[in-house]
Amino acid sequence: MMEHMKIKSAFLLFVLWTSPIMWLTGQEILTSSEFFRQVSEHYGTVEDYRGRITITHNEEVMEGQIYYKSPNLMRIDFIEPEDQVLVVDGVQMMLFLPQHHVVMRQELSRHSEAALTGMASERGLELFKQNYSIAFLDGPEAVPLDEGSDEMVRQLKLAWRTPGQGFRQIEMSVNENMMIRRLVGITDGYETFQFDFENIEINQDIPDSRFEFDNPPSAYTINNFLFDPEE
Repeated sequence: MMEHMKIKSAFLLFVLWTSPIMWLTGQEILTSSEFFRQVSEHYGTVEDYRGRITITHNEEVMEGQIYYKSPNLMRIDFIEPEDQVLVVDGVQMMLFLPQHHVVMRQELSRHSEAALTGMASERGLELFKQNYSIAFLDGPEAVPLDEGSDEMVRQLKLAWRTPGQGFRQIEMSVNENMMIRRLVGITDGYETFQFDFENIEINQDIPDSRFEFDNPPSAYTINNFLFDPEE
């Protein structure tokens, strides 16, 4: 059971690296580096957002409502699995698994906090750029999100420069509504995780209280289940 929880938690952390971005227009030739640079600039304009997230791994599908607030607050209220909750309050991460009556808490060091919330900021994207090579997947033109889909996206391919970045490759799809629509990550072990973001609304004045979490009194707590916070 513990190993299964760790796998779930690890790929959920990847959502902390997501945020709306601006759609680039104009007739000039667009390079992948310029596209990513402008993405980084616009990340800094997002104070908060909310929307729907779907996480797919093999046959397992998780769905929920995601909330983010700059610089380091995040919450997912799941509808599948029902009543599961993931909260990051800037100091620690808490994952409530109601089916097991367990709260898994992870204290965040300065380094891990930057890693977990990195892509939700301009600075984080710059760090991401340092660790991955970035190119267009097939070219700068918009393509259907899926075969036969009317939803058009531009796609970037990110490949790690050195091992140890969590995902060896990431495909990022950006839609014309100025949002990251999909992220597909391939792990060191060649497992694939897909993150779909829909109905994202930015700068909604989400209160800090949204990211508070009261530990259910009947739940058992497991501390620092992912890594030693001193590392």
